[in-house]
Amino acid sequence: MLLSMTGYGEAQYHDGEVSYVLEVRSLNNRYFKASIKLPDFLTIFESEVERMLRARLARGSVTYTVRVRNSSAEAAQEINTAALEHYLEQLSRVPMTGPVQIDLAAVLALPGVCQPPELDEGRREHQLQIIARLTREALDRLIEMRRAEGRALRDDVRVHCQRIREHVATVARQAPQVLNDYHQKLLQRTNELLGNSKLPLELDDVRREVALYAERCDINEEISRLGSHLDQFERMCDRTEQAGRKLDFLAQEMLREANTIGSKANDATIAHHVVEIKGAIDRLKEQVQNVE
Repeated sequence: MLLSMTGYGEAQYHDGEVSYVLEVRSLNNRYFKASIKLPDFLTIFESEVERMLRARLARGSVTYTVRVRNSSAEAAQEINTAALEHYLEQLSRVPMTGPVQIDLAAVLALPGVCQPPELDEGRREHQLQIIARLTREALDRLIEMRRAEGRALRDDVRVHCQRIREHVATVARQAPQVLNDYHQKLLQRTNELLGNSKLPLELDDVRREVALYAERCDINEEISRLGSHLDQFERMCDRTEQAGRKLDFLAQEMLREANTIGSKANDATIAHHVVEIKGAIDRLKEQVQNVE
């Protein structure tokens, strides 16, 4: 089953007077790219969060956000008195021409003055368990949305695969007629040129020319490869979840075979069907850009 790279998941938890809200969003990306936004006192878990994300998601731009609201006394940050005294000492050495008022709020906002309280080992383990639980729940919901999007992608892809098969079948039926038409046109043109000169027509020469033309315009191999790529493409859509890169490669190979058919066939009817095939392949390429 295909998985889309677009998804959203959310999880919430209340721990006494502390509430947590976690959101995970994912969008298209050729590789895995995580943007992790944690409150200051939880940044120690950033590497663990990225490990959990990578374990469940293979591709996509992932935005991971945790918001915490603490109504308890523990929410107060600790004042680093040593840093505060150092700032005040530096301010006292600045030449002043008169009385100076110090904005306490501005001083407290200076780097290093206010710091989140350090977590002891037990509290740190408790916080990590909460984050891990919320991450699992949010990822479950995100992946379920990805799976639903993937089913819609698969249905759309199947429609275009069927269109390609129909046009390829028409091209395969038309290919022998191209050779017959060339044979008849060559005989007709040769007879017209030799009609007035009364020279005998050597059929072996005509057969040789037709054989050379048939070799140059033979598209059976390209049709066979295109059909094989299409079979693999559809099998991956049904069996593989992380198939985006392989599907993109197969779509590119199908486009290459279609271009070769168009350049070799030298027939207006086949050229028309090749245009339709290439249009459907382009649609496949657009869709698989969103497949994990």
